[in-house]
Amino acid sequence: MCNRYQSPSSAAIENQWDLAQSAPWQAAGVYPRANGIFIRCGQYGLESVVGRWGLIPPFANTADIGYATNNARSEELSNKPSYRDAWRKGQRCIIPAVSFDEPCWETGKNVWHTFRRSDGKCWGLAGLWNTWVDKQTGEMVESYTMLTVNADAHPIMSRMHKPDPNYPPDEQDKRSVVAIQDGQTNDWLMGATNDVLGLICPPHPKLLQYQALGSNQLNLMKG
Repeated sequence: MCNRYQSPSSAAIENQWDLAQSAPWQAAGVYPRANGIFIRCGQYGLESVVGRWGLIPPFANTADIGYATNNARSEELSNKPSYRDAWRKGQRCIIPAVSFDEPCWETGKNVWHTFRRSDGKCWGLAGLWNTWVDKQTGEMVESYTMLTVNADAHPIMSRMHKPDPNYPPDEQDKRSVVAIQDGQTNDWLMGATNDVLGLICPPHPKLLQYQALGSNQLNLMKG
């Protein structure tokens, strides 16, 4: 799972994605329940939207929900109440990120690592969005969640997060973000539900460049 990432500016987003409409946004570190920016299909084409990181499901009585929805397990999208309506309606989005952070426990302590793309581009992370409407006031609140996928077999992402000593290495259910590949943005945003399942996978190892926070050395992981 991911609990913090660096969002690019609206200018950087426009430079990488072909948007019909763009929301003003400055580069920022994003944390759960804070505002971030995401890309979705709009009336005139792709649009960027500012919303809360932590999807507010349609059944919520308030926008200030008391449970975490910043990450959505991809295996549960079709049946978990918080996400199934957005998944069924095809409300998929791209979350632009300069980098994302994950904890590594290989030293016995939590050492945060930040992950960038080795080609210098922004990540396009897979997500779902929802527009929550307050039944009392009619206020509309945009929100989104970031998808995760099992990464037990991934050479790099399987090293992240604290291992559970009760399970073998190949049954840890280590989680990774889902990186939509270049040229597949429209496939993810506009494709039929069954057709996009093959796009739900961790980032390719050759794209991952990581750095332990506080370290001056940037190491290129080769897969």
